[in-house]
Amino acid sequence: MSLLQELLRTYLFLIPLVVLILSEVAKLAIDRFNSGNWKRTLFQHGGFPSTHSAFVTSLLIVVGRKTGLDSVEFAIAAVFAAFVWYDAVAIRSEIDEQAKALNFLQHVYKFSEEVGHSLAEVLAGIGFGAIVTLIGIWIS
Repeated sequence: MSLLQELLRTYLFLIPLVVLILSEVAKLAIDRFNSGNWKRTLFQHGGFPSTHSAFVTSLLIVVGRKTGLDSVEFAIAAVFAAFVWYDAVAIRSEIDEQAKALNFLQHVYKFSEEVGHSLAEVLAGIGFGAIVTLIGIWIS
């Protein structure tokens, strides 16, 4: 068994952390491809795919695999993930709209208008988190 396999098997939480980092790197690359420049930085809010969604999806899969789908821990992880997904799509998109209105009304300070995620960004984060997690589980 390789060192990587041993680490992943012993410390399952490493898989969601890897998902988080890879999602941020993917977000940088996608933004660079779409815009033609490097205006985004690591761990900047908003963008495609949703790192929050990828991370909680990975955590949900890892908890489900470790404790079983009928465990209390999996139920807690599922509710936590659902709250994060809802927050990313519904609540943060409202904040985006408020920032746009503030920027229209006030030209002194530029508020970030990319606080939340679109549904597509959240779904991409969920898919990204699930795929990278399953690969991590398969490696371990």
